[in-house]
Amino acid sequence: MEPEHASVKGRREAGRPLPSHREVADELRTRIRTGVLRPGQRMPTQAKLAREFGVERGAVRQALRILQSERLLTNVSKGSPATVAGRPGAAGLPVGPAAAPQPSMVGLPPRVTAAFAAEHVEVDALCLTAVSLTAAMGEPLRQIHAGQLKPAKIDVRVLLPSRDIDLAFPTPVDGSPGGPLQRRWLAHRNAQGQVLRHNLLTLRSTHGIDVHVTFRALPFTPPVKLYLLNGTEALFAYYTVTRGEQTIDQEHLELYDAEGTRSLLFAFEEGAGPRDTTLVEQSRRWFDALWDTISSELVLTS
Repeated sequence: MEPEHASVKGRREAGRPLPSHREVADELRTRIRTGVLRPGQRMPTQAKLAREFGVERGAVRQALRILQSERLLTNVSKGSPATVAGRPGAAGLPVGPAAAPQPSMVGLPPRVTAAFAAEHVEVDALCLTAVSLTAAMGEPLRQIHAGQLKPAKIDVRVLLPSRDIDLAFPTPVDGSPGGPLQRRWLAHRNAQGQVLRHNLLTLRSTHGIDVHVTFRALPFTPPVKLYLLNGTEALFAYYTVTRGEQTIDQEHLELYDAEGTRSLLFAFEEGAGPRDTTLVEQSRRWFDALWDTISSELVLTS
């Protein structure tokens, strides 16, 4: 037996302006993420959706295509109603308890690439240097230049430690602040941020994409790295501090440091269960609170 057509709820109030196709997509996306529309369930017909939202069928088709590009719907181009994808998420990548954690440099790139299938891409990151994020952007940027991905808008926000604090790591074992270790970290932070910003802003002139990249400084060393993708997926990894030795500017140092690119990345997604949904929501609130309160302007210069 075929799955029942999903019921539609919520009529447009009289006198309100007609919603855009993006607003229709936003509402349907919410229904999928929250489980109102379940994996494998058939969508209402385009005619029913047009009547519900008070729009032309063309607007409904545009909305459905957006959700298909985000891999939330299948069979959009066929005559029968579209179907909610079997697994809402980043290109079928596992999340929640079924997802085995992977090193950041392995797990992050495919998820960032999947996030760029959305019409409006939103990436928030909290990290030590942004090296993993900059590397992860390589594949979606390549696909944009190849015409395989076509986002209309990209918003990226990055929280990094301030240059004015004494870092918890990397830091010399003897506890002496500043010095060559701090200068090396600062140069690395700035270089990665500049590359990330340049590569993204180039899309304005090459593809006419509305791109915004903003950095802010944290007054502390983050103990974890966090990535939020399109507000629906949270990925985090612990910075595990170890003791080691390095020679910097011909000076031999014993230091505490953490290799973020090797940190195991844990993936959580809104709609993948109460635990995942709550964690994503709380991660968004935590990031926004840091951004809006104790962070400050960050300038990527030495």
